[in-house]
Amino acid sequence: MSTQNTFKRWLPALAFTVTAFGAQADEVTIAYQTTVEPAKVAQADGSYEKATGSKISWRKFESGAEVITAVASGDVQIGYVGSSPLAAAASRALPVQTFLIAAQIGSAEALVVRNGAGIAKPADLVGKKIAVPFVSTTHYSLLAALKHWNISPSQVQIINLRPSEITAAWQRGDIDAAYVWDPALGKAKENGKVLVSSTEVAKWGAPTFDAWIVRKDFAEKNPRFVEQFARVTLKAYADYQANPKAFTSDAARIDKIARITGSKPDEVAALLAGNRYPVASEQAGILATPTVKALTDTSAFLKEQGKVDSVQSSYAAYVNAGFAKAAGK
Repeated sequence: MSTQNTFKRWLPALAFTVTAFGAQADEVTIAYQTTVEPAKVAQADGSYEKATGSKISWRKFESGAEVITAVASGDVQIGYVGSSPLAAAASRALPVQTFLIAAQIGSAEALVVRNGAGIAKPADLVGKKIAVPFVSTTHYSLLAALKHWNISPSQVQIINLRPSEITAAWQRGDIDAAYVWDPALGKAKENGKVLVSSTEVAKWGAPTFDAWIVRKDFAEKNPRFVEQFARVTLKAYADYQANPKAFTSDAARIDKIARITGSKPDEVAALLAGNRYPVASEQAGILATPTVKALTDTSAFLKEQGKVDSVQSSYAAYVNAGFAKAAGK
């Protein structure tokens, strides 16, 4: 699906109003991605259902752009997205709020170059085929990295592929490099090397993050559900951050994360360490000025790159720290 077609599908959905949800949020559809993070254990254990008393339908998506489309249509009420698709959605006035920062992205996302592709340094990327899911955090990071290296996007062949498509293209030898996350990242590393990760790109002034978003209308009708969802997620983050080694030494936890994400069990610990998961005491501070600024800066960059037509005068309305504050009490 092209970026333009994806975003065009949002437009008729902006007027959608949820009418089918009762005050107790009896049934909720939540979009998740294959990102390796601590709360996948809570998802596997049914902790969200136990805490909310609601029936939850978990739907897996391959990219943030796909999640945004589903949220816009009303099919999904809560979704896991990266900062780039979130910024693009906010720029188009999609009625969503960021209520939790899921991960501050580091080495868990990276640009991998295929062995034998003749890429030893950034300059060697010129003329090469680079795959990336469009309007994802990795797309944003790729463009930022190219800008840092003084390489114009027109000097490389950037191909829009979903993670599973990247894996297939990689195995066929159709692409020379890919900027992606696990499990596609792990598969690419098997016969490739990391040229740069999002840890370095963040230091160059283009940090990325993952977030949980909620439709505004759903949040207004079901604030208790959103608060409980945040509480369960933050407990998982706290469990990990308190003692990462103990968390990853639990084979049952590792297996649950691997099963949901499709990652290899022996790679889960390193992938968890590749991001940072803000705990409850940090969320409100991060969700205030830093997140609004990040969305503002990301949107400006996307406009510069021609990925969005316009930007908002303020992105404050797309961030709500209230649920994280309540969950942390």
